[in-house]
Amino acid sequence: MATIEREGRDRTMGDHGTAAADPTSAGPLPYEGVWRFTAPAVDASVPQARRAVRDLLARQGVPAADDIVDGLLLIVSELVTNSVRHAALLSPMIAVEVAVGAEWVRVSVEDNHPYRPTALVAEESQTGGRGLLLVREITKEAGGACDAEHTASGGKIIWAALPLKPIGPL
Repeated sequence: MATIEREGRDRTMGDHGTAAADPTSAGPLPYEGVWRFTAPAVDASVPQARRAVRDLLARQGVPAADDIVDGLLLIVSELVTNSVRHAALLSPMIAVEVAVGAEWVRVSVEDNHPYRPTALVAEESQTGGRGLLLVREITKEAGGACDAEHTASGGKIIWAALPLKPIGPL
């Protein structure tokens, strides 16, 4: 797994984790910023991405509630797993981005596969197929937002933004 690099942009997070300027702020809080790393689209990248995000949040001192961090790490695992399983042929590398603002944390996974997935209802006998449903439910319970977007190069980014402090029961 590549080293996590801090991108040259700090931001505060507004509604649903989108970048927003805060005119009353004297500057970003010490834990705010955007970090991005790439990894090969292989199974071993799933736990590595999860650990990298967990370690980044701890190292930066992000004041996220434990339930939020647990939910966020599960989301990272699900999104990276989906890229590894469904996009690896067209996207041998994936990118994970973590953006932390004053009140939100947003994770996104980008790959070069053009297919924009939808959450499917899996049969009870199936052992998989519920990843995006799980991401959607975790996000909803925390009071956050999630979506998928196309990239300029024809790939996709799937993201989830959660408040640092839970809004509802998680």
